[in-house]
Amino acid sequence: MFETASFAVILAAALALYRALTGPSIYDRILAVNVMGTKTVALLALIGFIYERPHFLDIAIVYALINFIATIAFLRYRERGDLRI
Repeated sequence: MFETASFAVILAAALALYRALTGPSIYDRILAVNVMGTKTVALLALIGFIYERPHFLDIAIVYALINFIATIAFLRYRERGDLRI
């Protein structure tokens, strides 16, 4: 069951990668990379559950925070040209 869910997450990440490579605008590409990060978090959580390693959930949470901060920083840089507050 969890292997099937993992396969579905990997397939969705592959579709997001396609959108990131062929997106018509920069914002579509940024959104696709953010979706890939979210799918990575879900995959880390599934792997941690399958192999009974709860430490993977901590890694997934840290990765989600880094993904969120990187997306906000890139969009701010794209809009303003710098990262100052």
